Amino acid sequence: MQDDLFGDPPPPPAPPAPSPAPAARKSLARVNPAPPDPVLQALAAALPARVRLGSSSWTYPGWAGLVWDTEYPDALLSKEGLRAYGQHPLMRSVSVDRSFYRPLTQDQYARYAAQVPDDFRFVVKAPSHVTDALVRGEDGRGVQPNPAFLDPALATQDFVAPALAGLGHKVGALVFQLSPLPRHLLHNLPLVLQRLRKLLLAQPPLAPTAPDGVLAVEVRDPQWLDEPFVHELAAVLREAGATWCLCLHAKMPRLRDQLPLLRALWPGPMVCRWNLNPLHGAYGYEDAQREYSPYDRIHDVDQDTRELLVRTMAGIAGAGQNVFVTISNKAEGCAPLSVRALAEGLAGGPHPK
Repeated sequence: MQDDLFGDPPPPPAPPAPSPAPAARKSLARVNPAPPDPVLQALAAALPARVRLGSSSWTYPGWAGLVWDTEYPDALLSKEGLRAYGQHPLMRSVSVDRSFYRPLTQDQYARYAAQVPDDFRFVVKAPSHVTDALVRGEDGRGVQPNPAFLDPALATQDFVAPALAGLGHKVGALVFQLSPLPRHLLHNLPLVLQRLRKLLLAQPPLAPTAPDGVLAVEVRDPQWLDEPFVHELAAVLREAGATWCLCLHAKMPRLRDQLPLLRALWPGPMVCRWNLNPLHGAYGYEDAQREYSPYDRIHDVDQDTRELLVRTMAGIAGAGQNVFVTISNKAEGCAPLSVRALAEGLAGGPHPK
């Protein structure tokens, strides 16, 4: 038979796909935790009660099977993932980083607090409009001096007061992370330190609302740890009842070189944010993100940091002080697995499966 010169007639259009059933729509609006793991539960029970480990944020689809029961969109995890995250046996803290980019309200903090267990503690970053000496453009470059830099009243209004009111006793550490300083301020650190002192001393006491709460200072310029200035820094932190946030980032000295400042503040809590593997260098966030995504496994073990963190945490918690350690996926490739490695170290080694 000769083919039709004009071809076969086009097939009828496919009928529209049926709308999902209400039950299916409902299932997509929530995030379920990974199934209970008796090994993780036993490991959590072996940890010192004052040690709280966690990650930086909780919005990673690649944690399916580790924190979530399946893969969820990051937008859904951002809104609904914290409740499931808080059910992980080892995740008893989290670093809230979004507050660095825009202040959160009391109600937003309260919604976070309502999603986690009673013994969960938050590590929260202060807004950058208080902690950055420069106003920055969309490309991250400083465009002009920031007149609100280290403003005490603004720090209270936009950070400490709403965090305390919203999180209540679940406040762990309120972190003033000072962005890299412009050159003229790096050459005048005593002036910056006095402004920081006024800010810290002006904040309301945390203890009446959050007995475990502490103000902490984190920096990204190693000059803060230079002799003899580091002793002036320690004196200001002691006067204000604040502590040093150990910043494990390639821009800063390694952990062992920051511990002397923590010893100078003893007795007191430990706050640590393990941010970036030094393999990637001081400006390696994008490289780490590209190499480690989707953050579902360990890529680069930092064994020296693990071992020293474990020894430090054990000593501080053993002396009755609180420990808050939050870990970025950029530290080793997968924050939940880094948390597990630290927990195993604290509990005396890996638990058999």
